[in-house]
Amino acid sequence: MDFLENIREGLRSIRTNLLRTVLTSLIIAVGISSLVGILTAIDGIQSSIDNSFAGLGANTFDITQGEEMGIRIGGRRRKVFGPILYREAQEYKQRFGFGATVSLSTMVTGTAQIKYESKKSNPNVSVTGVDENFFAVKSYKIQDGRNFSANDISNSTNVAILGAEIATNLFGTTKPVGKEISVLGSKFRIVGLLERKGNLTGGGDDRQVFIPIETARQLGGNRSLSFGITTSVPGLNRVELLMDEARGLMRLIRKDAITQEESFQVERADAVSQNFKEINEQLTLGGLGIGFITLLGASIALMNIMLVSVTERTQEIGIRKSLGATPKRIRQQFLIEAIVICVLGGLAGLVLALVFGNVVSQLISQGTASFIVPWGWMIIGIIVCVIVGLLSGFYPAWKASRLDPIEALRYE
Repeated sequence: MDFLENIREGLRSIRTNLLRTVLTSLIIAVGISSLVGILTAIDGIQSSIDNSFAGLGANTFDITQGEEMGIRIGGRRRKVFGPILYREAQEYKQRFGFGATVSLSTMVTGTAQIKYESKKSNPNVSVTGVDENFFAVKSYKIQDGRNFSANDISNSTNVAILGAEIATNLFGTTKPVGKEISVLGSKFRIVGLLERKGNLTGGGDDRQVFIPIETARQLGGNRSLSFGITTSVPGLNRVELLMDEARGLMRLIRKDAITQEESFQVERADAVSQNFKEINEQLTLGGLGIGFITLLGASIALMNIMLVSVTERTQEIGIRKSLGATPKRIRQQFLIEAIVICVLGGLAGLVLALVFGNVVSQLISQGTASFIVPWGWMIIGIIVCVIVGLLSGFYPAWKASRLDPIEALRYE
């Protein structure tokens, strides 16, 4: 009964000093919202990353032009190996078996301006040449129209498949399939439209125009294009083994000497996602650090306010002690007040954190992140509020319980 009476006394005191309670709770709310909000945003971003790369599959790996980073006097040095030539990529595609599906691609330019009648896109469009396997291997979904056919590839047909952003900018709500656009000075007929991806690279996947790979070679002219190779293998348990096979075959094709390092890079498609996860782990630690510092400031502010409250209620404490209240009961009352104030502020902070975290993750992921309700972080937030209340209220409660009732009654 004493404990319930202390709770009632604590709530009564909070109602009596409502303005102070609200201001103190706001301090705690800021601390909790900064902690849980940052962690919610990080979880939302990670969710978007997982969604973006889930379609690529863990059974896919890429082979690209190799680079070597080194250190020399005066700064860093980057050695770029020769491009992967078309004949090398084709030889790999023909010779690599194991039931794998191989796709070839090459970027003609990343700064093209696409034209349709009087409309023009921004000059930041990537024009990429691909084969008939590219969209299946890379998990692009065709929303309207069709994929490139074998005849489109072999005959260097001027057909194109558009990313969603380009289609929206040039055609609005009009159906683009069947229309003609100008790409690098040549006319192309649109045969397909891709679903929007809206990934973390700033929507780069939606800002691409895909053309047949043989057509891309012609548009490239005399430039030495480098070709990327994507290999999708059956079964996760064989990925590492077949990556080694791919390295051996590419070394043979590119005539890399035994003592020479590889002139190309082989990387799993999900390696990018893993890199993002490692970065997110560091961000989580940073978020915890920021939240801790904010809560430390909030707890100090709460302790100061509770000390002021003890000073203002010195006579009240003296009256209660003279009527038989024990130091334990006085101590419990002030601790309960501190905990209730912290929990009220924490609940408000969790609501703010939920909104803030999801808005940030939506902005960064361009709307692809799922709405996150971080139950784990929210429960931890409430526990932290109770702990902060105990720590911040302990000294003021101890001080109140040690007051001499006679001296307290004389206090003015």
